[in-house]
Amino acid sequence: MTEFGYTLMGEQSGPSQLVGDAVAAERAGFDFAVASDHYFPWLADQGHSPFVWSVLGAVAQATQRIPFMTYVTCPIIRYHPAVIAQAAATVQLLSQGRFSLGLGAGENLNEHVVGGGWPGVDVRHRMLREAIEVIYELWSGEYVTYDGEYFQLDSAKVWDLPDEQPPIGVAVSGAQSCELAGELADAMIAVEPKAELGQMFDAAGGIGKPRVGQVAVCYDQDAGEAVHRAHEQFRWFAGGWRVNAELPGPQAFAAASQYVRPEDVAEQIPCGPDVKRHVDAVHQFVDAGFTHVALVQVGADHQQEFIAWANQELLPALRTA
Repeated sequence: MTEFGYTLMGEQSGPSQLVGDAVAAERAGFDFAVASDHYFPWLADQGHSPFVWSVLGAVAQATQRIPFMTYVTCPIIRYHPAVIAQAAATVQLLSQGRFSLGLGAGENLNEHVVGGGWPGVDVRHRMLREAIEVIYELWSGEYVTYDGEYFQLDSAKVWDLPDEQPPIGVAVSGAQSCELAGELADAMIAVEPKAELGQMFDAAGGIGKPRVGQVAVCYDQDAGEAVHRAHEQFRWFAGGWRVNAELPGPQAFAAASQYVRPEDVAEQIPCGPDVKRHVDAVHQFVDAGFTHVALVQVGADHQQEFIAWANQELLPALRTA
């Protein structure tokens, strides 16, 4: 049975709203939640980007049932993996075992801010492999000294550890990342409904492990308004991740998406009140073998309206389908 989740999208909402939306999503019956971990929004029109680890600590205390995960954290440049090992362990304790750590090779948008440059994708994958090894070693509870190609530790130790480690998910988009995820991760994460990603994940050791997808939607009773809002705030999505991972800031995303038309966005994102269109978009992931699908509602001011509609119409339709 596929589980359906809610996205806490920090690029379009401030920290207090994100916590309130998480509470509402739990009450509405969403099965899980995911939270983005960015330093910048993709577009200035989105207007937010709070520190997700503070938000998750608050979500852990404000909710009772709903599991949640980062979607995704990059532990290779802006963060040292030792910091992420400590942060994830703390959130797992605060949530009483409801947290999963989603990791990925990152985007230039968020990582360039510390001045460490932006390496090529092959290097980023090698760095991610090393970072995951560091995190696992620190979760052993022992003092760890590590001398890797990219990361070093000097007698590091995470003092507050949960009884059960957070599961680790790894974001994938091609053969290298699928191999890494299948070998080291507890789950696969992807934003494209491609069955071949799951097949490569399985071949690398991922058989039987969850795969978590994400799909953007824009609910509004006025379909025209939904298209306008999706174009205003989500037209960056049209570039695809191979392009988007390389762009350095909101101005670059605005320039790259300046010729994307509202009708182009509407082809990719279901807009308006038609339940079937939303169900069809989600079931592209279900049909591709994803066990979990998180929904992103476009527009900060429309989250509560979307959550209420999802509770009454969308979630029942998804589960029936």
